[in-house]
Amino acid sequence: MAVPIAVLDCDLLLYGRGHRTLDRFKLEDVTDEYLVSTYGFPRQFICYLVDLLGATLSRPTQRSRAISPETQILAALGFYTSGSFQTRMGDAIGISQASMSRCVANVTEALVERASQFIHFPKDEATVQTLKEDFYGLAGMPGVLGVVDCTHVAIKAPNAEDLSYVNRKGLHSLNCLMVCDSRGVLLSAETHWPGSLPDCAVLEQAALTSQFETELHKDGWLLGDSSFLLRTWLMTPLHIPETPAEYRYNMAHSATHNVIERTFRTIRSRFRCLDGSKGTLQYSPEKSSHIILACCVLHNISLQHGLDVWS
Repeated sequence: MAVPIAVLDCDLLLYGRGHRTLDRFKLEDVTDEYLVSTYGFPRQFICYLVDLLGATLSRPTQRSRAISPETQILAALGFYTSGSFQTRMGDAIGISQASMSRCVANVTEALVERASQFIHFPKDEATVQTLKEDFYGLAGMPGVLGVVDCTHVAIKAPNAEDLSYVNRKGLHSLNCLMVCDSRGVLLSAETHWPGSLPDCAVLEQAALTSQFETELHKDGWLLGDSSFLLRTWLMTPLHIPETPAEYRYNMAHSATHNVIERTFRTIRSRFRCLDGSKGTLQYSPEKSSHIILACCVLHNISLQHGLDVWS
């Protein structure tokens, strides 16, 4: 189905002299296939986001007609999932680059505000027990509450040329600490750490460490790779296994920990703005951190809706 495209110079659709108001992109005017191919998600998911974020995105304005929550969400999803320049994605729904930037910023902040609603460890005993059983079913590792690892997301060089964001590959990045369950649902996501910090230093300073040392360690433990130090609540591989039991432990640990690597691939595959193939995130470290966290929230919501990217 052909979609009429009109790029506007401002946030509003106004009557010009002798001209009729142009109609902005409408969700009901396009097919499900178009929505998935262009914005990465089906109609039902997009409608859920409109219901979830609509009140936050419908901010009072002195102008007669602001950009609708629906259009703002489409703009943001288009940017998150394509990794393309905002101008091209803005063209697809009929808004200017400046408006596109505001839409991405508005939706990002609305999702970040709800991060704790969608990214958290389970609290009730029954859910915690199910979490352990699901992990045990992978490779026989008992008592596992989650697998933890770090991943780097490339960003533009900060204006101050802060060397703390230069990672060991010489690129500017954020080092993001994440924990997931056996299905890849994120249980914790800290996306603001400078790229120069090694993984073990990130964990040392992370809120996750405080959380486990004061609250969760009695319930079980996390699995981390050899870049982390062994803790009472963090199991790492044996550097030099000697006995058959130690080899079995390392094999079970590796098979279970692989879930987080698959989760990172899933997030980068769905949210191409993070995978670096279209360049770095062209935002400050703080705004880039919020974009990453917003994508993490969307990742969890998509799994809740049965939208596994691999299927």
